[in-house]
Amino acid sequence: MSKTIRCYIGLGSNLENPFQQVTDAFEELAALEHCELITRSSIYRSDPVGPQDQPDFINAVAALDTTLEPHALLDELQRLEQQHRRIRERHWGPRTLDLDLLLYGEQVIDTERLTVPHAFMCERTFVLWPLAEIAPELVLPDRRSLSQLLVAYPMGSLERL
Repeated sequence: MSKTIRCYIGLGSNLENPFQQVTDAFEELAALEHCELITRSSIYRSDPVGPQDQPDFINAVAALDTTLEPHALLDELQRLEQQHRRIRERHWGPRTLDLDLLLYGEQVIDTERLTVPHAFMCERTFVLWPLAEIAPELVLPDRRSLSQLLVAYPMGSLERL
C-alpha cells in the first residue's frame, strides 16, 4: 500500500473564461484516481508575470492527498492541462490552464521534468496568499514558514475574488 502524501497544486488561467477554467479544474482534481481533494483556496485575480501584453490571471491553490508518485501526479496534471487545450507558445505567456505541483509532502525533487518545491513559488504572491489561506501553519522543506514569506511578499495588487 502506497503512503498518502499531502500535495499542493497551484492553478492559473487567463484565457477562455479563466474563472470557469479554474473552477472546472478543481472538480477535475477532485475526480483524479488515487487523489483526494482536501481543500481549495478562494480564487484570486493577479497581474501577469513576465509579458504584460496579456490578460490578468485567475489563480488558486488546492490541497490534495495522493498515493501517486510525484512524476505520475505531474503526468496527471499535464493531462488535465491538455484537456483544457493548453498551448505553450512562450515562457510565462497566456494559457487556458496551468497546474503546478508546488509541494509534494516535505520532499525536495530536482529532475529534468520536475522541481519541487516549485522553483518560483516563494516569490509569487498568487501562490503564497492562496496557500496561506488553506495551510496557514505550513513550513516549507527549507524550514521557512509561510508567515515569514507573507511579510516579505505582501499582497500588492493581488485581489481575492
